Amino acid sequence: MVSGEAPQAGGSVRVDAWIWAVRLTKTRSQAAAACRAGHVRVNGERAKPAQALRTGDEVRLRHAGRDRIVVVSKIVKKRVGPPVAAECFVDNSPPPPPREAAIQVPVRDRGAGRPTKRDRREMERLQGRGPDPV
Repeated sequence: MVSGEAPQAGGSVRVDAWIWAVRLTKTRSQAAAACRAGHVRVNGERAKPAQALRTGDEVRLRHAGRDRIVVVSKIVKKRVGPPVAAECFVDNSPPPPPREAAIQVPVRDRGAGRPTKRDRREMERLQGRGPDPV
């Protein structure tokens, strides 16, 4: 392995690069955008993409509708494989919500055609988006 790819015990790295390197986000630009949007906190403080990250820091990431809470155990500067990435942090995240708790999308019968205005209003009322009937 190249020395830049191996986990390191000391030093520091940009928070957006580390989040991408340990596979918490799919791309580095997504990690940087999450930082700019305020979805990343390091030790309780909002993090800018270039903020230095050290071993022992707690990183909170809001991504894909889920909160991830991880503690940095190793610093990596380059993207690593999933087995190595799992060794670089301690995951203290709450478990993901069960699939049954996901939003249920109403299904129309096949061949029923396009919903009428009345049907659409009824669907919106059931979803809690439309105005309540007077």
